[in-house]
Amino acid sequence: MALAVQSALPSTPASALTSTPPSALTSTTASAQALPARATAGQLPDANPMILEHVLRKAERYMPSIARSTVVVGLSGGVDSALAAWLLKAMGHQVIGLFMKNWEDDDDDAYCATRQDWLDAASVADVLGIEIEVVNFAADYKERVFAEFLREYQAGRTPNPDVLCNAEIKFKAFLDHAMQLGAHWIATGHYARTDLVADQAAFAVQAASSGHSPLNRHAALNELDASNKFDASSTNLPGPHYRLLKGLDASKDQSYFLHRLNQAQLARSLFPLGGLHKTQVRLAAKALALPNAAKKDSTGICFIGERPFRAFLQRYLPSRPGPIREPSGRCLGQHHGLAFYTLGQRKGLGIGGVREPGAAAPGIHQPWFVARKDLESNTLWVVKGHDHPWLMSEQLQAGQLSWIAQPPLAEAAAQGLLTAKTRYRQSDAPIEALRLGKPDSLDLHFRDSQWAMTPGQSAVIYCGETCLGGGVIESAEQTP
Repeated sequence: MALAVQSALPSTPASALTSTPPSALTSTTASAQALPARATAGQLPDANPMILEHVLRKAERYMPSIARSTVVVGLSGGVDSALAAWLLKAMGHQVIGLFMKNWEDDDDDAYCATRQDWLDAASVADVLGIEIEVVNFAADYKERVFAEFLREYQAGRTPNPDVLCNAEIKFKAFLDHAMQLGAHWIATGHYARTDLVADQAAFAVQAASSGHSPLNRHAALNELDASNKFDASSTNLPGPHYRLLKGLDASKDQSYFLHRLNQAQLARSLFPLGGLHKTQVRLAAKALALPNAAKKDSTGICFIGERPFRAFLQRYLPSRPGPIREPSGRCLGQHHGLAFYTLGQRKGLGIGGVREPGAAAPGIHQPWFVARKDLESNTLWVVKGHDHPWLMSEQLQAGQLSWIAQPPLAEAAAQGLLTAKTRYRQSDAPIEALRLGKPDSLDLHFRDSQWAMTPGQSAVIYCGETCLGGGVIESAEQTP
């Protein structure tokens, strides 16, 4: 079914795009003629056609097989989502861009990039010759993501709002909006892959493989829809199952942030960049003369941006100063409030010049790291050296479990097939034992000690290239 966004929503004139503040962006659509003047022609450049052909063919190789359809692409203003939109259009799909506005409390200050991101997304849409819509999800984001973010920090934990944002906003509110418009699929610029396997047994057998399913995804989804067999709440169903796989570029893989997606969300989601490396994305964007081809990747938490983290949190959480102590009990200084620190933190402690008793004044000494937060006594405990025993743990307990699919985990762990990440960019750590408890709890025992496993962060479990799901770390036991 065609997606008639232009007729269903009002167009935004060029003057509005250059004068409307980001806080006024609600739900509008911009035509190609109504975009910023800095966007140039929407034709493929003559330079480096072989690069574009290579990138397109590689993306197709690692994409699930689907019929030509209407796809709504989340255009963030960055180069990754821009190239994802081009790839889908080059594959023959009808592509609609959608810019999500998820934050508006202070989007007019020096640290917020919402306005520039919108202009970049609109410029990309103009170059590609696609429609773009702006949808304001700020209220949903504040209720479903930011409120939980504050609750976790107030409880002394360190949450990962990007994980929650993906599950609640990008692949729920955004997905629902796209489906209401009549789209068949949504797509983002995440570095991850999906495929479809025949049944739960095949999921377990193929989990350690990065091979691609021969099943036709579009036909399988239509069959599931028609037969009403599809129940997203279950992870132990007979019949076709969707798998979440790591992105081919190990340095950019983002499956960690997507581990809470369920079968219904994966069934409607496309990740065109999953089979590409970041360098290929940059080269293709440059060959296409995309206006954001050289734009710096965003870092950190989306609503904080580049602003000082502690200063941002202090707007919402009260400061409660207390002592900073080292293992002997010696007081080294005062902290600003336990909520403003995380395990493994090295910078911003204000005790860099403090030496151990008896140490020589000159020379190099080991840095201090946050090792424990005692809420009862309001004490921040720090240790000297990256590998101090207080920072090392072999076992963790996790809750709020979320599974994409659930093969026999304990048996797989006993066979040495499972690994886990307890923070993004961490190398896969072999799991020695796994036990599922009730209600909704998980005990993980690692083969080797892990560094600074932090309550509030996610423990994500893998079997080879396949992301099985995970949970939120509640506690970690110190290595004896």
